[in-house]
Amino acid sequence: MSDAQIMEGVPARYWEPLPNGRVLCTLCPCACRLKDGQRGACFVRACKDGAMVLTTYGRSSGFCIDPIEKKPLNHFLPGTPVLSFGTAGCNLTCRFCQNWDISKSREFDTLADTADPETVARAARALGCRSVAFTYNDPVIFLEYAVDIAKACHAQEIRTVAVTAGYINSEPRREFFANMDAANVDLKGFSEDFYQRICGATLAGVQETLVYLKHETGVWFELTTLLIPGENDAPEEIDEMTRWVVAELGPDVPMHFTAFHPDYKMLDKPATPAGTLVRAREIAMGNGVRYAYTGNVHDEEGGSTYCAGCGERLIGRDWYVITHWAVTGEGACPACGAKCAGVFESKPGAWGARRRPVRLRDFRR
Repeated sequence: MSDAQIMEGVPARYWEPLPNGRVLCTLCPCACRLKDGQRGACFVRACKDGAMVLTTYGRSSGFCIDPIEKKPLNHFLPGTPVLSFGTAGCNLTCRFCQNWDISKSREFDTLADTADPETVARAARALGCRSVAFTYNDPVIFLEYAVDIAKACHAQEIRTVAVTAGYINSEPRREFFANMDAANVDLKGFSEDFYQRICGATLAGVQETLVYLKHETGVWFELTTLLIPGENDAPEEIDEMTRWVVAELGPDVPMHFTAFHPDYKMLDKPATPAGTLVRAREIAMGNGVRYAYTGNVHDEEGGSTYCAGCGERLIGRDWYVITHWAVTGEGACPACGAKCAGVFESKPGAWGARRRPVRLRDFRR
């Protein structure tokens, strides 16, 4: 596909024609109704000549090699490098967005690098990355591009990771996650009021995705909740959330409680105290969550993985750095032999906390 074709937008899936040349986007619950020239709430899906097009296919805000723990994924190929990228736009309106310069972008100069799916897969392999992550902004809005990249990656034995809010309708959900090996889903809070008032979405829609992932796919997934003081950090809400996770998703789904810092439209809120994260982790474990973590802070105890059977420390972590490794085989505890849930190998990767920007122009043919 030429750069000129990319700039024009490519045909999108998941839409229906409406009278007078309008279209209905059926990708997510936003259900945008667009006339010619209009863009959806996500800004990247648009109506052109009575059809839906994706305007960010092949275009990225930049590529970077990250530690897999940054996604965050603690139980998926620990210590390995992941080629990460995003595009622009988002189908949620989170007032606290920590990547707002990308996800809230309305300017295409944010999209600084171009690459077709085969180039992305070829670059990941050449750079020694075990996986490619669709991240920084929500990949469901560029489903067609993400799915094509995933197929190219799988042909090169590179795995794929989605970092998403999970706000997607049932039919596209099936296609999207059928092409993912792992996911981190933002469970942003546990009340409809929070989701609707702060995020412009619904809790129920995200819960549907989580239940689908657990019971109808083989995708390894973990959950992340950014705890915002006075908004979603009440012990009662965390208690309700973690009880629901154990009841509906099971005790083996890892939960990450991460620290908020003032950003975007929530500059009036203070940063999350470390004690709030520790308390959330304790509540989760008390309710039966076997793997609960603190994030965005230096807390080796809260970042480490322990055997659910005997309590042996299996993986020590300080932020993104692995400080201890006692996993045997493919995730077994050396003390009691119990299997640790996740996708493990006999030894961890050694990428560490490095972040390395890369340009994909060097990998084009």
